[in-house]
Amino acid sequence: MKLTIDHADLAAAVSYAARSLPARPTVPVLAGLLLDATGDRLRVSAFDYEVSADTSAPATVTENGRALISGRLLSDIVSTVRGDVHLELRGPRLVLKAGSARFILPTLPLEEYPALPEPGATAGTLAGPAFAEAVAQVACAVSRDESLPILTGVGLRHDSEAATLTLYATDRYRFAVRTLPWKDADLADTSAVIPGRALTDAAKATADDTTVDLALPTGGSGLFTLRSEHTTTTIRALEGELPKYDALFPTEFAHTATVEIAALKAAAQRVALVSTKKDAPIKLTFTADSTLVLEGGTDDDAQAVDNVDTSLTGGELTIAFNPAFLLDGLNALAAESVQFDFTSPTKPAVLRGHGSDDQALRYLLMPIRLSN
Repeated sequence: MKLTIDHADLAAAVSYAARSLPARPTVPVLAGLLLDATGDRLRVSAFDYEVSADTSAPATVTENGRALISGRLLSDIVSTVRGDVHLELRGPRLVLKAGSARFILPTLPLEEYPALPEPGATAGTLAGPAFAEAVAQVACAVSRDESLPILTGVGLRHDSEAATLTLYATDRYRFAVRTLPWKDADLADTSAVIPGRALTDAAKATADDTTVDLALPTGGSGLFTLRSEHTTTTIRALEGELPKYDALFPTEFAHTATVEIAALKAAAQRVALVSTKKDAPIKLTFTADSTLVLEGGTDDDAQAVDNVDTSLTGGELTIAFNPAFLLDGLNALAAESVQFDFTSPTKPAVLRGHGSDDQALRYLLMPIRLSN
């Protein structure tokens, strides 16, 4: 293998593939990036049996060949060099030259590296920025508790009659749901749960692509595929299903309030400062004089009070939330104002962007019962 490649192209390819490298590889070869020089492109791949990342970049290839190199080391080196990068495989070593710098890198055994999975057939196409935004919005509700693996995933549900793809996630304390129109999808109704972290990374990496192709796990295939012009990611779906969300979201409400998101976020962050515990609730009182009063702390410790303007219908209401969960929902909304819909102070509230349609993000948030 012998080639010359522009630093920026190599850095982008290595960065894309390296995000799929396992933090603790079960076998040493899984810590490697597979370099495959053929024709006029350099292909860079990573695979850990759960997630694969495959991309390519233009290169001047004088000798075709393949090499398996430590991914972390190659990533670190590529981030520090500039200009054209020259790669040459010499026996069990890869020589990398860039400017005045020269590196000699040991290779990993190619014969021990697993074959990359075969991507699924494209089911439909979505706008890259829209898909990335939707994934990021629902990912705020993904659980970080590895003892319940299914809750660490993002659900994808295709409805052929409605021509939509719905993304959803929950950690049992909140439920985030976002729907995208998917008119060209060529598959029957199906659903799958994809590991949240891997899906977020993959969607973020293709956020600047005009369109992305998706393949949902169907039949005997357990792989989700996200493909752009020069990149492909496959992710093995989780076994099981997330809770059904349709029945959890109320359709009738006794109280509705609208608040400017920037002002509410700033006030919530301020009053939460006095809490000695990260999950200590903050109390929100929506008053009849169009004021939202936020309170944090306890009688035995520091206390804080702040207020912002609100528009309220349905009478006064006092409710309490975990401030971190509240802020996650506010940060995920793509709107200037949030609309709170309440049934009662002890029932989950629904947050959505003021004036948004039914396909926009809906964020169901459990309240915290306050002791008298």
